[in-house]
Amino acid sequence: MNHQQTLKELHQFAQAERTEYHIYHYLARREKDPHNRRTLEQLAEEEATHYKLILKESGVSAEPNKTKIFIYTLLARVLGLTFAIKLMENGEHGAVKNYSQFTEYPAIRDLARDEDAHEQKLIALINEERLAYMGSVVLGLSDALVEFTGALAGFTFALRDTKLIALTGAITGIAAALSMASSEYLSSKSEDEGKHPLKAALYTGVAYVFTVAALVSPFALLSNVFVALGVMLAAALLLIAAFSFYYAVARGENFRRRFTEMACLSFGVAGVSFFIGYLLKTLTGIEA
Repeated sequence: MNHQQTLKELHQFAQAERTEYHIYHYLARREKDPHNRRTLEQLAEEEATHYKLILKESGVSAEPNKTKIFIYTLLARVLGLTFAIKLMENGEHGAVKNYSQFTEYPAIRDLARDEDAHEQKLIALINEERLAYMGSVVLGLSDALVEFTGALAGFTFALRDTKLIALTGAITGIAAALSMASSEYLSSKSEDEGKHPLKAALYTGVAYVFTVAALVSPFALLSNVFVALGVMLAAALLLIAAFSFYYAVARGENFRRRFTEMACLSFGVAGVSFFIGYLLKTLTGIEA
């Protein structure tokens, strides 16, 4: 790359390092857990060191990106520390690789060798309660998605009335949520995984109820049963995509594989249930 392009790239990297310093520093000040606070402070120190190195070697300075600081600190509050940090670091991977192109700045080029691995090790040390209970959330969401896309699809052909489907779905969903929460409580209590049984049950139940509410809403709001079914399936797909993305980032897993697996299960069950509803209605001759 030419010198002008090199300076442009260096400015972007300098800004990224300074921005991430402010994000880590802000999160460290707000963090109550002493272990997590120390880890965040160490990450902030590393970013500050990287920025100073770029400034010293190239003379390139940069102001932090205030928009990114706001976005990532907000994400940390709403969706959790680990998710926000990993999402931010994933966005920096391409930049880290590009450090190796700066052959005229050996010290900056060498950052590529150590930065990513070291930061990932530090991030892995962060302990966060919501990740410890991720299994409980997965249980509630996945079970509700698979069970209720199927159940509502079956109700659609069997009942043919959106209000009746919404009512039936809501009652069934609440009962199923309580059942799943109870099962998770007993499971956590017997398995001794370090999770508080009541919290595990709460995470499972809330995830289940949230999913049921999202899937039942189209039938409560729309009058055409097949339009409501289509909207419900679209909502299910969006929920699967959103959760798969969150889980993939937070756990460092493959988004496409998890999304495909959950989508195939949910829509496969929905298709079978729709057919069963049609079959039962035809065989029994019962009209809702």
